[in-house]
Amino acid sequence: MIRLNTMRLLRGLGLASLSALLLATAGCGRKAEQAPAADTPKLESAQEDFTVLATSDLKDVEPLQEMVRKATGVRLKLKFGGTMESTEAVLSGEAKSDAAWFANAKYLLSSPQGQGRVKLQEKIMLSPIAIGVSESEARKYGWDRPDLKLSWRDIANASKAGQLKYALSNPATSNQGFMALMGVVAAASQKSEALSAADVDRGAIADFLKGYKLPGDNSSYLSEQFILQQGPKVNAFINYESWLLSLNASGKLREKLTLIYPHEGVSTADYPFMLLNEAKRADYLKVAEYLKSEPAQLWLARQTLRRPIKPELNERVADVLPRQGLQVELPFSPDRALADGLIAAYLNEFRTPIASTFVLDTSGSMAGGGRRQQLIDAMHYIAGADASLTGRIARLSNRERLWLQPFADQPYGLQSFELPAAAKAQRGVAELADSEAKQQVLAQVRQTADELRMKGGTALYDAVYEALAHMLEQRGKSPNYQYSVVAFTDGEVNKGRSLAQFQRDYQALPEDVRAIPVFVVVFGEANEAELKELVKTTGGRVFDARRTPLYSVFKDIRAYQ
Repeated sequence: MIRLNTMRLLRGLGLASLSALLLATAGCGRKAEQAPAADTPKLESAQEDFTVLATSDLKDVEPLQEMVRKATGVRLKLKFGGTMESTEAVLSGEAKSDAAWFANAKYLLSSPQGQGRVKLQEKIMLSPIAIGVSESEARKYGWDRPDLKLSWRDIANASKAGQLKYALSNPATSNQGFMALMGVVAAASQKSEALSAADVDRGAIADFLKGYKLPGDNSSYLSEQFILQQGPKVNAFINYESWLLSLNASGKLREKLTLIYPHEGVSTADYPFMLLNEAKRADYLKVAEYLKSEPAQLWLARQTLRRPIKPELNERVADVLPRQGLQVELPFSPDRALADGLIAAYLNEFRTPIASTFVLDTSGSMAGGGRRQQLIDAMHYIAGADASLTGRIARLSNRERLWLQPFADQPYGLQSFELPAAAKAQRGVAELADSEAKQQVLAQVRQTADELRMKGGTALYDAVYEALAHMLEQRGKSPNYQYSVVAFTDGEVNKGRSLAQFQRDYQALPEDVRAIPVFVVVFGEANEAELKELVKTTGGRVFDARRTPLYSVFKDIRAYQ
């Protein structure tokens, strides 16, 4: 154990830091405490808000808005957004906020462009990555011994042996996922600070990912699914310490988690508060000073279970934060080729390949309001060459199987596509250009989208049911894929099964198919409440394309697959 002020800082990570974009998570199941008392400065009624672009995992700090106002007179206004989109907004100068608050600033500060956007930054709190293992499983394998020092290599070996079956955020889009993967790579190489793309131990990655049983992007979604599935199928959750402690405190788990911190070191989110608008420097300094004050630090520690940035306050919260969480900070190579190559290799080679059916509403109502073009643009987006941070994640990947199932009065015209595998490297990782064969398949997907015609009614539940039945058949033939259904609809269901009839028929399906999640994209006049009932039944989530462009919704969906 070491003092926080002797921790080594992570090196810049280049593109791989997009994985550092999805962040540590908020607490659940904790009672609100009284806000720290503070004098209330006299406010001017015409004072402008001090706006902060924060990622959605920081919603648990919303009470700080009033606390900051009372303590400093600054009208703090938090607005929340997706991590990748928020980061792109800052880099492009389109954030329209005075400050930003993310898990870390590695990506923003890894380029001259980002350095120019961020005028000042103050680290506010800390949360290290940990492996939370169901207590009974930890006892079974002897992982609960306080003197035991497990390594990332041990974690990879346990995954390969089938002992560790974990939930983890997508390594291509989240800090937790990527840093866990980098921990394995660094430990296997035994030369983390000088590690290059050519040095990556491909076998260690493959071993670690054998235990990856519950994917997702959003920690809230992963937690919901982990609570439902905790047991023989999923016995571990890799996430930030704060999130795992929150789950333990929630009372929702079948059994609590034993937290393991690999002894070589871990990656720690330090939540920098970053000034973007130089004209608001004075307000920024007041807010930053308050956030680092003792009352705010202790409130944050107890309410969000993130550690104080000031080491001298750790003893004050020792009753809620375990001592062993203060770990050596794991160093990583700044080699950009390593970062790019590891993400590309994960998406196209190492992860369980994706097999999904896109259920596409082609009813008459889709012809209005530009919705047909939205859908076509979205299909072009996943089958195109978007070089942005999020575009690379959304694209169809090597080895992927895709079925397009249009529907109107009934499902019709199912079409299948299969992306070819890339030649595997013998050593290391590298980002490769698309093969000619892959480009041809992508062109076929775009052409199919262009040919969609909108007419007729809306038989959504019939189409989803048939897609699930089809997925069950495919799963029997090819079990080593990760299956999902993604449905797009803009109107009320007026043909075929009702929701109640679908739910009745769904319960009669085999357990294997009921484990396939159904994600629904809603736009137009679709019945959102009913669609939420659908995904509650099928284990997925609803994405709202009425407030967000449909192609942006794809960025989120792909991270769940």
